[in-house]
Amino acid sequence: MGTSVLSLRIDGELLDRLRDHAAKRGMSVQDYVVRTLIRDDFDERFHTAVEETEKFYGVT
Repeated sequence: MGTSVLSLRIDGELLDRLRDHAAKRGMSVQDYVVRTLIRDDFDERFHTAVEETEKFYGVT
């Protein structure tokens, strides 16, 4: 899997909050944002898988 570059323009206040959150975890802002995106993507895929499983088994 290769890598790509994504540029974002964000509000200064948001960047400060991201820096704070990242610093609390000993991470760079870039690593914090990437991990957050990965976690959100996993959560979304997991939720979809649960819904599909419930549909398959007829769980309401």
